[in-house]
Amino acid sequence: MTILSAALLLFLILDPLGNIPVFLSVLRPLPPKRQRIVLIRELLIALAVLMLFLWCGKYFLELMHLRQESVSIAGGIVLFLIGIRMIFPRPEGLMGEIPDGEPFIVPLAIPLVAGPSGMAAVMLMGSNEPHRLGDWSLALLLAWGGTAAILMAAPYLYRLLGRRALIAIERLMGMLLVAISVQMLLDGLAVYLGLPAT
Repeated sequence: MTILSAALLLFLILDPLGNIPVFLSVLRPLPPKRQRIVLIRELLIALAVLMLFLWCGKYFLELMHLRQESVSIAGGIVLFLIGIRMIFPRPEGLMGEIPDGEPFIVPLAIPLVAGPSGMAAVMLMGSNEPHRLGDWSLALLLAWGGTAAILMAAPYLYRLLGRRALIAIERLMGMLLVAISVQMLLDGLAVYLGLPAT
């Protein structure tokens, strides 16, 4: 996997366009200046969490006695469920009910930006090819940078594209995530069964 393909995968998993309506609804009660401060803070927390999972994922796996293929299969299942929810959204949104007040870590940083599928993806990258941690860090920074730029411009994009276009883009990204999740699942099963990777 190249740096650009890893960055694209992580960008799709972070799903900034699908998160725009949720971010806008959570931040709406706050003054515009405070919205930006909170958004930057939550994005930085999400980046720190993802970097932690990237660099320490291998040790987490060893500590919990988990095999890499089990994380690949679990990540594929979680990613599949998120992709399905993006294609067939529920009334309460992608991540369920959102608490009132100013958000802190939950739900914006975790699980909307740094969700279980993103954590699983970076953990797999870091544990499968630990000698390429620098490449994966750059890919994560590229994906996070694109996500941050889109979410910072969320009010303008929402006015420009409209809700219907954003919903269509989110469902398209959901289809891509379902395809990626199936591939992750098949790769994990192939390793477990001792078959050549597809």
